[in-house]
Amino acid sequence: MFIFLSERHMLPCFSKQVFGLDCPGCGLQRSIVLLLKGDFADSFFMYPGLLPMVALFGFLALNRFIPVRKAGTITSILAGTTVFAILTNFIIKIAN
Repeated sequence: MFIFLSERHMLPCFSKQVFGLDCPGCGLQRSIVLLLKGDFADSFFMYPGLLPMVALFGFLALNRFIPVRKAGTITSILAGTTVFAILTNFIIKIAN
């Protein structure tokens, strides 16, 4: 039910409407819906930054309740991977 509602009520991209260009977040909502449906590959191809983002937030939640050694280093690596995936995807989109 939640997936059906979220598919029907997605927010439009202001940047795409005004400038005609995708923003770095374009595709995130559709990727989340695909991930919730279990389409991991399609979710990744729609928005590659989502899976490292989920890993980052999952680790941050885990670390909140169970302290992990070297949590700062792990968080930095996951955050860097997320930013790299988002920016690479954005550059590829605007290059095409």
